[in-house]
Amino acid sequence: MDASLKHPPLLAPGDPERRVWLLATAAAGGIAAVATAVPFVSSLAPSERARAAGGPVEVDIADIAPGDMKVVEWRGKPVWVVRRTPEMLAALQGHDADLADPLSDKPQQPAYARNPERAIQPEVFVTIGICTHLGCSPSNAPQGGNNPSLPADWPGGFFCPCHGSTFDGAGRVFKSKPAPTNLEIPPHRYVDAARIQIGSDEA
Repeated sequence: MDASLKHPPLLAPGDPERRVWLLATAAAGGIAAVATAVPFVSSLAPSERARAAGGPVEVDIADIAPGDMKVVEWRGKPVWVVRRTPEMLAALQGHDADLADPLSDKPQQPAYARNPERAIQPEVFVTIGICTHLGCSPSNAPQGGNNPSLPADWPGGFFCPCHGSTFDGAGRVFKSKPAPTNLEIPPHRYVDAARIQIGSDEA
């Protein structure tokens, strides 16, 4: 038998049908390669979330009602923004002897938040909502909340149910608790009366 009949040429002269099929197959392969490459290239580009992960976060505080809290994310951490009432501010007084670091001597806050309220403006409290013991997330524990794990004279603040650490309304830890330090205060500043920026305190 003629060898040319056993192995016909890939694209024989005068075979337009085979030529069309080869071109279509090549085009489909090229499209598939591009379709595969595009998601891969896109995955290499940093997402908006990744780009913003280390940058400051701006928060609108105008819609936080007195006594309420807004939670935002900064550097992958929950940040609480609490608008304190006059009663909540008054409850910060009178229990310094029960606190491990009432004067905020340990560096858990910027210098401008080293005061009894641990805030730039007393009525707006900004703190990272992570317990300084093992990184659990405490919960809001208002005064008169009927939590059986808290004392009857509880002044209000935050309670970590994981290991029982308690913090007052300024994030100051009570004595003899697993948490070794107060809640951390992130750097922040007021952009204007209605907005704060978390992650930056430069004017």
